[in-house]
Amino acid sequence: MAVFQRDGTSLYYEIHGSGFPILLFAPGGMRSALSFWRSSPFDPVETLSSQFQVIAMDQRNAGQSFAPISAEDSWHTYTDDHIALLDHLGIDQCHVMGGCIGGSYSFGLMQAAPDRVAAAVIQQTIGLDDNRHAFYDMFDGWAENLNPKQDEKVLKQFRSNMYDGQFLFSVDRSFVENCPTPLLVLLGNDLYHPESTSRDIMSLSANASLIEDWKTNPLETAQAVNNFLLEQTPG
Repeated sequence: MAVFQRDGTSLYYEIHGSGFPILLFAPGGMRSALSFWRSSPFDPVETLSSQFQVIAMDQRNAGQSFAPISAEDSWHTYTDDHIALLDHLGIDQCHVMGGCIGGSYSFGLMQAAPDRVAAAVIQQTIGLDDNRHAFYDMFDGWAENLNPKQDEKVLKQFRSNMYDGQFLFSVDRSFVENCPTPLLVLLGNDLYHPESTSRDIMSLSANASLIEDWKTNPLETAQAVNNFLLEQTPG
């Protein structure tokens, strides 16, 4: 258990195991915190830490992490946090695994710092498919519980910056089409995690493989994720 502080931001994170590092971006939408992994079909903190150094974190203003909020905040704000945390830990390259909103965080990091991500596991990522209202509602529910309360105009602009975009919100289709990073996609199948988004990633990327029915046998899926990451580990 540790806290990384920079520019008024306090990021809570935990490190488990040893080996090549994996940075986890948890499910939970705007509440993305490492505790959400415990209710996932399999917990990568537990299943991957026997072979890898697993870094699990609470995103800003979620769990035990805190940060100021501005009208300029967007996906790049989170990506800046992720890069700063890697720098703080002295990690030049890692794998990433993102669930839900963590899929979009993963692609944001791959776009901003492509040489720092060796491979990515994208677990039922969020995406746009006639569901923008659901993301607005999710953001508003998170914002209502912020303490201290924030300026409504600032929050409205922040929400717009996050969820007025297309596809994965954080990156466009062109980036995914040209992304060289090996991907393992675990299929989404609900309102926040549309199946169409997972399949679009598969159709766009020349470096992606797919597990469709990954929730039925979570132990088998966990082993497949572990094997994929071992195969993609440098050296």
